[in-house]
Amino acid sequence: MRDPYTVLGVQRSASPEEIKSAYRKLARTMHPDVNRNDPKAEDKFKEISGAYDILADPKKRARFDRGEIDAQGNERGFRPGPGAGGFRSRRGAAGGGGAGAGFGGFNFDSMFADDDIISDMFRQASRGPGGPGAQGARPQRGQDAQYRLKVAFEEAALGCTKRITLTNRKTLDVRIPPGWEDGKTLRLKHQGSDSPNGGPKGDALVEIGVKDHAFFKRDGLNVTLTLPVSLKEVVLGAKVTVPTLDGKVTVTVPEGSNTGATLRLRGKGIPGENDTCGDLLVKLSITLDDPQDAKLVSLVKKLKDPEVDPREKAGMLPPAE
Repeated sequence: MRDPYTVLGVQRSASPEEIKSAYRKLARTMHPDVNRNDPKAEDKFKEISGAYDILADPKKRARFDRGEIDAQGNERGFRPGPGAGGFRSRRGAAGGGGAGAGFGGFNFDSMFADDDIISDMFRQASRGPGGPGAQGARPQRGQDAQYRLKVAFEEAALGCTKRITLTNRKTLDVRIPPGWEDGKTLRLKHQGSDSPNGGPKGDALVEIGVKDHAFFKRDGLNVTLTLPVSLKEVVLGAKVTVPTLDGKVTVTVPEGSNTGATLRLRGKGIPGENDTCGDLLVKLSITLDDPQDAKLVSLVKKLKDPEVDPREKAGMLPPAE
């Protein structure tokens, strides 16, 4: 696997926000479902996810930057310990069967400290299939498995539980926390592929998309809604029924309201951290049942023209001279 910074196209000094942004852009464009005609799409997507797995975790990123783990998160083999001809792995197991065994105890780690690829080649050559160093090889972690899941707007906002089927045909109930954002990935520990040599299983990465709603839209923790109201309701005021994320409520439209007026329903938005919750912002929009109604037309004809052009009043036109 390539250097994770190169895979995500970010600098080594990139902030966590820059890394997350780069990953989300690549994940959207390189996902296998988007590139069905590319046989290498799955491998590319796994490489992107693996790179993000390293750089999104501060501890893993720090260990990678120090050269302690490789781009797959595996330990970088053995290091020589104190004493002539003796070797010590990273886990502290002393002995003569480490990376230099078979080469007269020569320290290739020291010789090629600046070239991990060459150093790894010599370590593998010294072990060989079933060689003296093979028993001390650190078990590798299994590959992560990728999944995609779509949930309704209300389900993402309020939280829900969904059942998915894993590649091994095992079913798993996935708990999606309240306030989930479109495109975020949920990590299920040890639900991925088995390790090739007895190490821990990989994880299941579930990318959760949120379906568009017919009339709700998200704005941070707030939810916006454009509510149709009649001319009579805004002029004289009225009690009207308004849909919310968790049911219907009755609200009062003040007398003399107008199109564009916004009613705020506190605590009816999306749950946040520390028991906070956004609001539902209800924007009024006047709707005429029948614009050609004879009585309505007759009534409107009797109305005086406004003293100020409404477009001018809204700042769309310069004042009339």
